[in-house]
Amino acid sequence: MFGIIGWVVFGAIVGTLAKYLMPGKDSHGCLITVILGIAGAVVGGFLGRFLGLYDEGQPAGFIMATIGAILILWIGRRMKQPK
Repeated sequence: MFGIIGWVVFGAIVGTLAKYLMPGKDSHGCLITVILGIAGAVVGGFLGRFLGLYDEGQPAGFIMATIGAILILWIGRRMKQPK
């Protein structure tokens, strides 16, 4: 189980990876990247376990966290675009 520092480190890695995999113009700093990664871990983890893709503590959680962060990043960019 992660402590606060573990969540921050994990969020930074996942958020950075999500931004790398989904390039585009982002003016967000390090704090937003960490928050993006943590939120992605929560969303991706919930979806993955809800769908029965993996159990808690399995390496697939990292992949789902990254997918969750990419999903949040995509939604944020879509909401930001003028219509």
